[in-house]
Amino acid sequence: MQPNHKEFKYGEAQLTAGIALAISNETIKGVLSASTCARIEKSAEIVLNIVEKGEPVYGINTGFGPLCTTKISKEETRILQINILQSHSVGVGEPIANELAKLMLILKVHALAKGYSGIQLQTLERIIWHIENDVIPIVPSQGSVGASGDLAPLAHLFLPLIGLGTVHYQGETISTVALFKKTGLKPVELGPKEGLALINGTQFIAAHAVVVVEKFRNCLKQADIIGAMMLEGLQGSMKPFEKELHRLRPFKGNQHVAGRIRTLLQGSEILEDHIDCDRVQDPYSLRCMPQVHGASRNAWLHLKELLEIELNSVTDNPVIINEDMAISGGNFHGQPLAMALDYATLATSELGNISDRRIYLALEGGHGVPQLLMKDTGINSGYMILQYTAAALASENKGLCFPASADSIPTSLGQEDHVSMGSISGRKALRVIENVEKILAIELLTAAQAFEYRKPLKSGVLLDEIYKFLRTKVSFADKDRVFADDIEIGIDIVQKGEIINLVETILKENNLSWDSPFTEEFERY
Repeated sequence: MQPNHKEFKYGEAQLTAGIALAISNETIKGVLSASTCARIEKSAEIVLNIVEKGEPVYGINTGFGPLCTTKISKEETRILQINILQSHSVGVGEPIANELAKLMLILKVHALAKGYSGIQLQTLERIIWHIENDVIPIVPSQGSVGASGDLAPLAHLFLPLIGLGTVHYQGETISTVALFKKTGLKPVELGPKEGLALINGTQFIAAHAVVVVEKFRNCLKQADIIGAMMLEGLQGSMKPFEKELHRLRPFKGNQHVAGRIRTLLQGSEILEDHIDCDRVQDPYSLRCMPQVHGASRNAWLHLKELLEIELNSVTDNPVIINEDMAISGGNFHGQPLAMALDYATLATSELGNISDRRIYLALEGGHGVPQLLMKDTGINSGYMILQYTAAALASENKGLCFPASADSIPTSLGQEDHVSMGSISGRKALRVIENVEKILAIELLTAAQAFEYRKPLKSGVLLDEIYKFLRTKVSFADKDRVFADDIEIGIDIVQKGEIINLVETILKENNLSWDSPFTEEFERY
């Protein structure tokens, strides 16, 4: 890490999704301040005093879950910490992405550094070592019910602390035993309560939410841009995006989307060409973009705000308030994020639904655009089958929209009789987003094909430059070809956010800004 990189003080500063991602990609360095270290050591000292006194406190000198009434001797409290990591490592399924596991480490450090968990300073320093050296534990994707925190994923995440489990290190997956041989590290000797502090918490759910916030935001921004290009390609009306209309129903998301589309269409010759045409109104997929995209924007804002609270919370159990107060509560319960992630899943899916409708609309032909977006059809199928793929993806998303948080199966012999299933909410949200990225890529290709038929008229500078950029990647199709190749290029453009970056660059170069008072609110994360 270069010395001029920004520092983030774990346990003190306000963590956001964007900052967590920046720490993960090493553009910001996470550190522990002297005051935070003192607070951490004080909390660990309180736990040791509880053990010395011998008065039963859940998770410190008692068993866990239904074994909460089982007293654990002073000598056994350290053995208990190793046992809890081993016994709770029951995850199954494909490992989560390294990015997600690294985010889990970052979020856990920040929560434990608040100083309410009784964790040892050396334990936190070892976790930070994993982050800074990109030594990422292998974490199975399935096994958490999202109450008592994400027990199984977090247990796997921290097995390497005690010399167990596997990690991703220098491009390969190796055992922690092999890692220790390579690096000279030794297992951390966990103190009382540390095992429980490590596995109690919502960091699996929250890490997924961090990635959802970023990827969902990128889908939202591109849906507006691609939708505006489709509007131009099909000679849609500008009237549904007027400020006066949206002041009468002033949802933030609606106003923001309408303003963005006004900016994207500014200076368009295509709009001027059909300003007095006889079309009374456009289909909903064009004219209701502010209402539909806007509703999804509002859902994104809701998730972002709740996630920011969660990222800066203490979510393990019990919580060490002071020397006289250790509270066994339910801050580990994943419901606050589980419900918000299910909402975000639905909201993202709807971006794909309306995008598919615009793709279908473009294939109908009319208003200067040939049917199936190709003049010589019959021998050629044109863009007909691209919409099949979009429809399949949109349908798959509908099946994924059933809220995971609507279910609860009791666990731990009934001690944990209501659970959030938030881990499933997070995993489903990312699957839906991946599908929507593909649908938007297909719409981008389709919109560009329709855009071609507007020549020699030009759109505004923003959409024209996007069109030119796209044509450096994918050529106009005047006959059938293997469109899967085009789609893969489109997916890559969408996933990398290349048209977002292009638009922002053009705005800056031309001293322009988005016509929305909510731009900063919808940009910051």
